[in-house]
Amino acid sequence: MSGIVTVYATFAGRAEAERIGRQMVEERLAACVNILGDAHSIYRWQGQIETATETAALFKTAADRAEPLTARIITLHSYDYPAVTVWPISTSTPSYEAWVLEQCR
Repeated sequence: MSGIVTVYATFAGRAEAERIGRQMVEERLAACVNILGDAHSIYRWQGQIETATETAALFKTAADRAEPLTARIITLHSYDYPAVTVWPISTSTPSYEAWVLEQCR
C-alpha cells in the first residue's frame, strides 16, 4: 500500500469545486485537485427521486492528510451531506508519490 490516497468529492458546480480545490492546495491538505467535467447524478432526497448536474473532483493527498482534508471539504461544502470518500492507492510511481507527499507537508 502506498502512502498516498485520492479523495473523491462532488460539488454543486465548477465554481465551488475550484474554490474549495484551490483552498485545499493552498492549505497543503492536497497536492493537486483534478476537477472533472459535469456529472449527471440521480439520487433519492427527502423521499423523491432527484436529478442534478454536479462537478466531481479528485484530490491527491498523503494518507495521513486524508482525514483533515475530508473534514475541511465538508466544512466548506454547500451540501448538507456532501459525498466525500477516500480511495486507497495500492501502488504508484515512486517519484509521483514523493511529489504528493512533499506538497502535503
